[in-house]
Amino acid sequence: MGKTSAKLKGRIRRKRRIRRKISGTTAKPRLSVFRSSKHIYAQLVDDTADNGNGKTLFTIGCNSPTLRDGLQGKEKKEKAKEVGKAVASKCQELGIKTVVFDRNGFIYHGRVKAMADGAREGGLEF
Repeated sequence: MGKTSAKLKGRIRRKRRIRRKISGTTAKPRLSVFRSSKHIYAQLVDDTADNGNGKTLFTIGCNSPTLRDGLQGKEKKEKAKEVGKAVASKCQELGIKTVVFDRNGFIYHGRVKAMADGAREGGLEF
C-alpha cells in the first residue's frame, strides 16, 4: 500500500460524510462527479438497485468517444460544462428529470460547479 497524501485523505473523509446523508433512488438517482487533474467524469447511480449495492445507469466523461472530438482545444471549465450538458441530455433520454448531486468530496467550485451548471442548463433539476 502506497502513501496517501493528506489532501486525498481529507477528500475521502468529506466524501464519506456526504455519502452518509445522500443516496440515489430509481426516481431520483445520484449524479456523482469525479475530477482528475486533466479530466472530469460523471455517473448516474441508483443506490437502491441490486440489494443496496447500487447500479450505475451510465457514465460519461470529457474523454468519452462521443464528446472527445468536440472538446479539443477548450479549457477545462468549458469541457466540464459540456459534460454537464451531455449528462442532462442522456438523462432526458432515460426519462429522468431530477437527480441528487454528489460532489464526491470535491469543493463546489470551478469545474465541479461548471459541470453542475451545464447539467442545469440542459434541463436537470437538483
